[in-house]
Amino acid sequence: MNDITQLNIPTTNLPRIVVIGAGFGGINIVKKLNFSKMQVVLINKTNYHTFQPLLYQVATAGLEPDSIAYSVRSIFKKEPNFHFRITEVKHIYPDKKSILTDLGELSYDYLVIATGSQTNFYGNANIQKYAMPMKTVPEAVDMRSLVIQNLEAAILTNNLEERNSLMNFVIVGGGPTGVELAGAFAELKKHILPTDYPDLDIRKMNVNLIQADSRLLIGMGEKSSEKAKEYLEKMGVSIWFNTFVKDYDGENVVTNTHNFQAYTLIWTAGVKGNLIEGLSQESIIGGRYAVNEFNQVKGYDNIFAIGDIACMANEKQPKGHPMVAQPAIQQGKLLAKNLKRIFCNKAMIPFNYFDKGSMATVGRNKAVVELRGMRFSGWFAWILWITVHLAFLVGFRNKMVTLSNWIVQYFQYNKGVRLIIRPFKTAYEIEQEKKKHHIHKETL
Repeated sequence: MNDITQLNIPTTNLPRIVVIGAGFGGINIVKKLNFSKMQVVLINKTNYHTFQPLLYQVATAGLEPDSIAYSVRSIFKKEPNFHFRITEVKHIYPDKKSILTDLGELSYDYLVIATGSQTNFYGNANIQKYAMPMKTVPEAVDMRSLVIQNLEAAILTNNLEERNSLMNFVIVGGGPTGVELAGAFAELKKHILPTDYPDLDIRKMNVNLIQADSRLLIGMGEKSSEKAKEYLEKMGVSIWFNTFVKDYDGENVVTNTHNFQAYTLIWTAGVKGNLIEGLSQESIIGGRYAVNEFNQVKGYDNIFAIGDIACMANEKQPKGHPMVAQPAIQQGKLLAKNLKRIFCNKAMIPFNYFDKGSMATVGRNKAVVELRGMRFSGWFAWILWITVHLAFLVGFRNKMVTLSNWIVQYFQYNKGVRLIIRPFKTAYEIEQEKKKHHIHKETL
């Protein structure tokens, strides 16, 4: 095996496993590999693993980013034959058994693609340009800054229409992320912001949740959907069903039923796979890699895909498994076992997804949970939600910091990280500043 000097991965006679992505799938497969019998290279665009289910709490000032992010090197600091590199993979060359990254080319014996998903704007360029997505830590921090900046700007303006637009928050997508965000905004409005902004009529703040379907939480049962709707409406959230966002210019949200004047549009309406160029079109289905029951990508014996990027279609899951954490975790663990079986000349074990249930929190003491045919709501469901999320957070410190924050917030209703760490400007604001600058130059 050639030594690739750009990435400084040492030459070895051990088989090289390259894993792309440090999400739930990538982290769990690497944890279970046998480092004494293989060289493992993990590639990621950042140096940390993100616990994405709690991104919305960073965006709404409930947690700091380092509570839900954990250093990749810290996770595997004691492992031999493990190498981690921060770079982006640009292309896969299956014929050469190599990948091209920003830092150069790297060969592999087995390749595992665990690149996860990205926000799906469904081809709408304006929405992609002006809306706020929430798939990464920087995006969540930007959203938090934008929300606070808008409230600060609302205090300063005497234009009633502009103030209403600054205090109007539109969330698109009625899945768990959208529901949880809407609940968090509603709690901010009721318990936090009136104290922070006594000279601003927070009652004028509107939280709108737009859902293209006829109910919330499509992945859960109708009773859970109805309970989530009940909770949100009691908290003051306006829910718009059977509503599609057609366009957004940074100020005007155009839908098929109702238009909104809002400087903040948060997009949680869908995701798509993070594909990498190089594999045949026959291996791609619905924007994800088609894989067999062993997570092998169609047409390739030594290339695997797990998690959100993998579409393992079968009779039970004709469109593949849901793009959530559990399939990625389970596929990662089994693929690690199967790679070890390959090296021992044993047959691989087919993947069988075990659905551990679904859950979403709406706010303090309010959640809906479905586990193994049982349905819970209210305080007990909220405790279950907390327990599960703490269990899957990486790192003891992160668990303790997050739990401490939640305990303080429970008794004091105090989200203590309402800080503008880095001022954020939307594409719309940048364009408006350019127009003002251009008009100013012309008048001189």
